[in-house]
Amino acid sequence: MTKIKVGIVGTGFIGPAHIEALRRLPNVEVAALCEVTIELAEAKAKQLGIPRWYTFDELMKQDDIECVHICTPNFLHYSQSKAALLAGKHVVCEKPLAKDLHEAEELVELAAKSGKVNAVHFNLRYYPLVRQMKTMREKGDLGEVYSIIGSYLQDWLFYATDYNWRLEPDKSGDSRAIADIGSHLMDIIEYITGLKTVEVMADFNTVHPTRKKPLKAIETYSGKMLQPEDYADVNITTEDHANVLLRFDNGNRGSITVSQVSAGRKNQLKLEISGSKKTFAWNSEAPNEVWLGNREQANQVLMRDPSLAYPEASAIMTFPGGHNEGFPDTSKQLFKEVYAAIEQGKQPEKPSYPTFADGYRELLICEKILESTRKQAWVKI
Repeated sequence: MTKIKVGIVGTGFIGPAHIEALRRLPNVEVAALCEVTIELAEAKAKQLGIPRWYTFDELMKQDDIECVHICTPNFLHYSQSKAALLAGKHVVCEKPLAKDLHEAEELVELAAKSGKVNAVHFNLRYYPLVRQMKTMREKGDLGEVYSIIGSYLQDWLFYATDYNWRLEPDKSGDSRAIADIGSHLMDIIEYITGLKTVEVMADFNTVHPTRKKPLKAIETYSGKMLQPEDYADVNITTEDHANVLLRFDNGNRGSITVSQVSAGRKNQLKLEISGSKKTFAWNSEAPNEVWLGNREQANQVLMRDPSLAYPEASAIMTFPGGHNEGFPDTSKQLFKEVYAAIEQGKQPEKPSYPTFADGYRELLICEKILESTRKQAWVKI
């Protein structure tokens, strides 16, 4: 078997997650990585067991690297994705696709002209029971969608001493909680329900208007603490917490709450979708079961089991029922579909995976949410 050679751009938190998922695919070889300096690239490559290391510009010159994964801070996504497409490579980009709509639109157009496979890492779509809920809705099991309640809660920025590059607008953009994790939530809502969000009303809150930036490097999610003299005060302008009211194109309503300061919530996305026939309720911290609410019969809990799911959902299940699948499996299943397209050499007419166009859509929604909180008014999308 001739394997597709892949280059990884960036090795922070999410880069190694991509690498681990890719190594589980039989038709893929993680052949190279790049970092900001050749010294760091060499150190990371040896740590991660990758044979070749480069700076970004040198990686782009490697003709045998067919696809690159952009796993860098947000402000680099546009320039690096553009450079990769122009170098004739397929691209998988972390979200958000770019820092603004103009950049995202350019990438969508460039990707379409190139014909190269392009994908955005909205991996949470690939929990099998998310696909099951989508398929149940498509087959009429849910009925008309009446209302949607969603939340995405984390606590990794709970303390004023918690700090990360995502807190700095020049690196991550003017929205943080909504752009970082709210984009996953909005994507998964539209993915499952098939609805489009047409209007938003948002209210943001910055719980810690001043944070303590460490003067020494600390890894994301490490929970490490330094001494008082090791911090500098930094003013924070992006949101720690956000509430958003939603209006959908079927005339019905929803609401979401997004927070990065909810103690004890490590990475919890929750959804409750109420339809004219039943309700779906799902929690990403217990992703192998979905609650099905009924009016005139007993409620049900469906466990993740390929023998009980629709074929569309079973297709992204690797193990039998009772053998739990979780976060690392979502990336594997997404990449499995992406690399099936890469084997064909071009973007399919109707991709099953999230594309740059989906990245543009979520950036549009996030920008309208940001506009709404600034205006304190409803904003149309």
